[in-house]
Amino acid sequence: MFLNQLVAMHLYKTTKGIILSHQQQAFLLEEEWDALINRNNLFQYLLQLSRNKKNISDDSFKELLDNNLLSPIGNQEVWAAGVTYLRSRDARIEEAKDAGGGDFYQKVYEAERPELFFKALPHRVVGHNQEVYIRKDSSWNVPEPELTLYINSSGEIQAYTIGNDMSSRSIEGENPLYLPQAKVYDKSAALGPCLYITDQLISKETNIQLVITRNKKNVFEGSVQLNKMKRSLPELAQYLFLECSFPVGCFLMTGTGIVPPDHFTLEQQDEVNITIDGIGSLANKIAIR
Repeated sequence: MFLNQLVAMHLYKTTKGIILSHQQQAFLLEEEWDALINRNNLFQYLLQLSRNKKNISDDSFKELLDNNLLSPIGNQEVWAAGVTYLRSRDARIEEAKDAGGGDFYQKVYEAERPELFFKALPHRVVGHNQEVYIRKDSSWNVPEPELTLYINSSGEIQAYTIGNDMSSRSIEGENPLYLPQAKVYDKSAALGPCLYITDQLISKETNIQLVITRNKKNVFEGSVQLNKMKRSLPELAQYLFLECSFPVGCFLMTGTGIVPPDHFTLEQQDEVNITIDGIGSLANKIAIR
């Protein structure tokens, strides 16, 4: 079953409140974000809410999204998975070959245990149409477009969003032990534009697309389907929750299968646009702090 055939809804966080979009209608919810999303059977709960709420106008909905949209995160941590696609494994091996770390990536790709790492606290996360940073001390920087899971405190996948796991490849390539510096810095993560909520696992046929624009010209385009991912989404969630607790849930970026060529690096004012079937598009402009 394809994603656009699923019964689904979109949940937007704005400065004016939470907007639920379902079956071409939008509803303003008077709820607290963390409490709302951190529940079991979120889809059924929101479905019931939509039956008892008066919808807002299309113009009000558009105005809220155009002028008041926030990243769909509250007090959650953001984690990430690495080397979940063959393309990602090959890229990591190439960037680390001079440092002698290439074997690590081959081994983790084949291992039972996935690579999971901490990515960001909420204050380092930006939303749709906001700036993401590249590091001043890195000469090779790329976006990493990733399907991102929202997992509640019970360890259940409740929603999906788009993630941009910004990466400093020159730093990680110099030494795999530099991974935290390559991944964790101010505005190194973007999430949005919404939470996509369904009562089924997202389809493996879902397509992820990346377009990078420079001076209004496309300088890179790529796409991948989720069926190219080596590991399952429940598997990644299960490993994350083995010895970690998340009182209000967490976000988990699930890895990238789209990697620009080795000669490519981001520049200031580049625009990164990531689109995932059904969820929408996440756009960010590149800046340096």
